[in-house]
Amino acid sequence: MMQAQLFVLSREKGYDSKAFIKAFMNSKIAADLDKPFHHMQWAGEHYLMSRMEEELAGSLRSGECYDTETLYWTGYLYRYWHIYKNENSREIYKQASAKTMRIIFLMYHTMSPEMAIDRLKESCLDKKR
Repeated sequence: MMQAQLFVLSREKGYDSKAFIKAFMNSKIAADLDKPFHHMQWAGEHYLMSRMEEELAGSLRSGECYDTETLYWTGYLYRYWHIYKNENSREIYKQASAKTMRIIFLMYHTMSPEMAIDRLKESCLDKKR
């Protein structure tokens, strides 16, 4: 999945994972991917990365990189979440930040995507109560 591969590519470039994921999930690029039909959906991770670097014009910084498996799973689950619940990337990130995804990876990555998303949404609701 392209978004998962983009997150892994951010590691290869040495970008701080937490900052990169937050920037992506709140970007115009992610919003374009959320649309029912947009040419970006077939562009590939290298094109998306060049757009991220262009859009954020140097604000992407080096820093702590999450491991490849966590990045891939996070990118995959966020995109799956959009398809499964029809929520946009910005809304998804508000419910499950990069930090949260890193923490829950070991417990949730073996669950079905639907189960992981439903549990994340439940925990988000519990926090609001």
